[in-house]
Amino acid sequence: MTTDRLVVIVTGGSRGLGLAIVESLLIAGYRVATCSRKTSSEIDRLNAEHGGAKRFMWRQCNLGDESEEENFINSVSAWAAADGLYALVNNAAITGEGVLATFPTVEIERILQVNLVSAIRLARLVLRVLLGQGRPGRIVNISSIVGSRGYTGLAAYGASKAGLDGLSRALAREVGRRGITVNSVAPGYLETELSATLNDQQRRQIVNRTPLGRLGTVGDIAPLVTFLLSEPASFITGQTLVVDGGISC
Repeated sequence: MTTDRLVVIVTGGSRGLGLAIVESLLIAGYRVATCSRKTSSEIDRLNAEHGGAKRFMWRQCNLGDESEEENFINSVSAWAAADGLYALVNNAAITGEGVLATFPTVEIERILQVNLVSAIRLARLVLRVLLGQGRPGRIVNISSIVGSRGYTGLAAYGASKAGLDGLSRALAREVGRRGITVNSVAPGYLETELSATLNDQQRRQIVNRTPLGRLGTVGDIAPLVTFLLSEPASFITGQTLVVDGGISC
């Protein structure tokens, strides 16, 4: 399976893990489309390096707004043209920290809308295209060990990520006979902007509980996502692959 005609959608690709996934896929030869709420210097760089060759596309999209999500998928389909779509990586996420007893309802709804509801809607939109094409495809949902292990102050975030794991298992059964695989990748605590809110004591506690003795990096996760899109991963589906340095073992 050659990758140069395969179009992959990655949400939240302007920074952090999403950006690392985009770059890993471009190196592997895929055409990549991504979206985020706003652009970044890295998006400008990727546009300059790959946009002219129609290997990279970015669009502004407020995930959580159904009409914007539909417009984004439609624009990617038009950009993909005869190549069609191959895969969706649901990576975009927001977080919010606070004990549930005092956590605002509006924040709970915002986290669930972006992290889970939007991912479900995007999967539905992409599946309609994949099923219509009648050829194999891939969906990868970026969840988190917080969804299975829990963490104080992240109840809504953890619930949204646990939902993605359930989505992967259910969809794997629904579409497996059509040659479409669906999996989750569950990172542990990474050196990203999402972990920047950890204070020194919290960081030390996490590192001390991790058998490999460090936080993860985006470079620990992106290659696994790329592998799940490859031909050698075509018999892997319905799984949650944990990459956390052993903290949950």
